[in-house]
Amino acid sequence: MLFAHRTDAGERLAEALRHLRGENPVVLGLPRGGVPVAFQVARALGAPLDVIVVRKLGVPYHRELGFGAIGEGGVRVISEDIVRSSRVRPEDLAAVERAEEAELARRARSFRGERPRVALAGRTVIVVDDGIATGATAAAACEVVRAQGAARVVLAVPVAPPDAVARLRTAADEVVCLSAPHAFRAVGEWYEDFSQTSDEEVVALLARAVAGSVAVEVDAGGLTLAGDLALPEGAGAVVVFAHGSGSSRRSPRNRAVAAELNRARLGTLLFDLLTPAEEADRANVFAIEPLAGRLAEATRWLRRRVPLPVGYFGASTGAAAALWAAAEAAEAAEAAEAAEAAEASDAAIGAVVSRGGRPDLAGPRLASVRAPTLLVVGGRDTTVLDLNRGAQRALRCENRLEIVPGATHLFEEPGALDEVAALARDWFARHLVP
Repeated sequence: MLFAHRTDAGERLAEALRHLRGENPVVLGLPRGGVPVAFQVARALGAPLDVIVVRKLGVPYHRELGFGAIGEGGVRVISEDIVRSSRVRPEDLAAVERAEEAELARRARSFRGERPRVALAGRTVIVVDDGIATGATAAAACEVVRAQGAARVVLAVPVAPPDAVARLRTAADEVVCLSAPHAFRAVGEWYEDFSQTSDEEVVALLARAVAGSVAVEVDAGGLTLAGDLALPEGAGAVVVFAHGSGSSRRSPRNRAVAAELNRARLGTLLFDLLTPAEEADRANVFAIEPLAGRLAEATRWLRRRVPLPVGYFGASTGAAAALWAAAEAAEAAEAAEAAEAAEASDAAIGAVVSRGGRPDLAGPRLASVRAPTLLVVGGRDTTVLDLNRGAQRALRCENRLEIVPGATHLFEEPGALDEVAALARDWFARHLVP
């Protein structure tokens, strides 16, 4: 079987993997050549796409002999038998591991930037490459993915030699290979175009896959603000993000939450509440009423284009702006209802989620909020936690305070942001989607 290029190979491989669509899989591409193939698979399956960065650990003075592999998150897969038989000093093996850890971190950062890797715990994970020669890297990737918590590991490639496919069946739960020719010499001979994939192409494909978002210019009362709008197929609602101090639409934390909402078929709009010039004056991030007005204008802009229910996700001071805007939207909806205006139901905000927010800054308007409100705070963010407890007493709408144990203000601890994303997803799914 001959493939025109990696896109062609990915499209054909996706057809062979459609039986996995109902398992809500994660697709991981081996950089660099595996990512263009994985991109097509992820798009066809409606699955999140990420890279799987692994480094093989070679025995010093005999590097082709691997004594293990490492992956992100501190994952180590070591063959104790090879370590013992190599008779190499432990400090020399440790030096190899330190060097590979540094290279792994560098490569992961170059591909993904500050965006957190997709969580694999309990998921079906499809590891994709553009082809296999020996299978050593693919086997290491499968071991690392399993160590990162994957419930089921599927290795998928367009082409590989038969003996490699047989060996890899012990590393993965399922191996999908479109072509296993006996006359196999190199992966590239099975492609008409096997030109090298650049780092830049990998980065661009990962960015496109984050949510299929498109760049937009948001009209906020005559002021144009840059934004990213994502509308997954079948989206039942849209969540507008209000970022906090020192952040923007590029916030890796907000983007991680947005990606989880997109996977749940919720649209998202991330936009810059402040212009670059306004961001230079820190006082602007605490000007809650003007920020709320800008958020309301952006919401009106969105409603003219997307006729779906709208919710707010606010972080830090952005949470205060979201609650303030939700209160004003509730008052407008009540006024319209009293006047028996047809647009009454369209004016209200359907739900609000605050992440590490400062709802106290919206104090004068909290009692007017009608949207079901979820307050999420880190257990170690004690000052903000006290402020949220006080704000919760002022709210007159359905509300809940969720404390993420061990988390600080930015939810940087392992698993903390994943918990925030899951809480937000469930809250919006319950209250926002008809």
